[in-house]
Amino acid sequence: MRKFVVSTALAVLAATLSAPALAAGEHDGHAMPMPQADVKATLTDAVVKKVDKSAGLVTLSHGPLENLGMPGMTMAFKMKDSAWAGKLKAGDKIRFMAELVGDTFTMVRYESAK
Repeated sequence: MRKFVVSTALAVLAATLSAPALAAGEHDGHAMPMPQADVKATLTDAVVKKVDKSAGLVTLSHGPLENLGMPGMTMAFKMKDSAWAGKLKAGDKIRFMAELVGDTFTMVRYESAK
């Protein structure tokens, strides 16, 4: 019985270690270059509603955030860079990107909208 258990364990280990190599070999020559993401395509239009400098938050009325699966709405975001609080003011039109950093929705990039 012990030989069976050891043999089975070795077989499972061998299969586990060789599967990725076999799968990679099946697709040699099929690699396609990853397209460079258009930064502007990842930015969403928004209007600054409020800036809370002490909390490092900016409230935005924004369009859909596709990378987060979020519809358009008005909500507060933590600002990645606290210096942005001195540059943004209510009424500013911006384009921005948000990400979930830990468990906090965070504005990680923005630019003035034209």
